[in-house]
Amino acid sequence: MKHSTNPSTRHGRRPADRPTRHGRGPARRIGRTLALVLPVVLVLSGTLAVARVPWSGSDSSASVLAASAENTSSRPASRAPQDVLRDKLLLELQEKDAGVALTHLQEAVNGRPSLARHCASIARALGRAAVVKYGASRAQSFSRPVCDTSFATGVAGGRG
Repeated sequence: MKHSTNPSTRHGRRPADRPTRHGRGPARRIGRTLALVLPVVLVLSGTLAVARVPWSGSDSSASVLAASAENTSSRPASRAPQDVLRDKLLLELQEKDAGVALTHLQEAVNGRPSLARHCASIARALGRAAVVKYGASRAQSFSRPVCDTSFATGVAGGRG
């Protein structure tokens, strides 16, 4: 039995520069690179192509992306719950009276404890609005222990 003296074929190994039939050569590296880069290139080129098409039917050169950005910036932002409640109660004070608005403020704070930290500012706003509607002395008659003395503070601040 004759043994091979070629070191590259000893123990079943092949030379490093020769690819095996399992594809571990330079072609595999190129294929992996293309597999990573090609989808990114296709997505970017598709996005740019879509952005340049005048979808509105006019021949304006403005891109659709710029028009889309303008539309989103003009939409009203969602309002905080305390702002919605304050506006609702101020409207209620104008349509009915301050007593009803204060009662509904207390019910809202009892129903949603997260509104408690905003109760004083809402009650002060109601006090100022009551002074405008009723005058200082009549507005003070609606005062209740809702949110401590914030309604009365609003009435006092609304006098000047």
